[in-house]
Amino acid sequence: MKEKSMLQKEALMMDLERLITAREGISGKKFPVPVKEMLARYEQLYTGAISDVMRESCLLEQALPGYMRPLRDSDTVAGIAFTVKSAPNVKITGEMTFRGQMLDEMGDDHFVVWDTSNDERATLWGGVMTATAYGKGVKAACIDGGIRDTKQILEKPFPVYYKHRIPNGSLGRCLITHYQIPIQIGDVLIKPGDIIFADLDGVVCVPRDIAYDVLLRAEAIQANEKKIFGWVANGASIKEITDKGGYF
Repeated sequence: MKEKSMLQKEALMMDLERLITAREGISGKKFPVPVKEMLARYEQLYTGAISDVMRESCLLEQALPGYMRPLRDSDTVAGIAFTVKSAPNVKITGEMTFRGQMLDEMGDDHFVVWDTSNDERATLWGGVMTATAYGKGVKAACIDGGIRDTKQILEKPFPVYYKHRIPNGSLGRCLITHYQIPIQIGDVLIKPGDIIFADLDGVVCVPRDIAYDVLLRAEAIQANEKKIFGWVANGASIKEITDKGGYF
């Protein structure tokens, strides 16, 4: 009886380890091309094509919530996920030190993705954060919460995606608790090192392990769609287009 109980306990522990690996494991997979080349190629695409490719891999929950809006509709940007987690909190002590450490670790080609724990009252991103991040080579920021200093942000060629605007500063209203850990925004699990891609239609997260394969497939889809647009422009019928492998 004791032996059976031990086996059940071991089975439970093994199941938990699998869950921990799935939720907390962070991939260190190397890309077959330089990071800058890969991001530049992503920036020639659009979120719809990337979302369609991930659907082919049965990944249907990779788009961040639809309320995420771009500060500029003209921005299209790809970067490497740098994750941040904060939550409403009255504590102030130590906040500026921890924020400084976080900023020190942000760098070239990062795309900041910030889980605010549904904070509705505080601003998590503003003009000084934008200037600092831009100076460090960070590509963009996606804030699941409030931003402010919009005029100052717009002075930099720095894409920002956000939920709402509010003038309230963060000190005394929220606390940064973690960074560079797996986070969840909406239905999307985002891990440090994933590819984040955004345009005027929204923000998508591409898991690092499949990011290069997704890129290749999305490039193929975009090339095929150029042919379809050409057939439409030349007056081809619906049947002619579908017979050639086109779609609508």
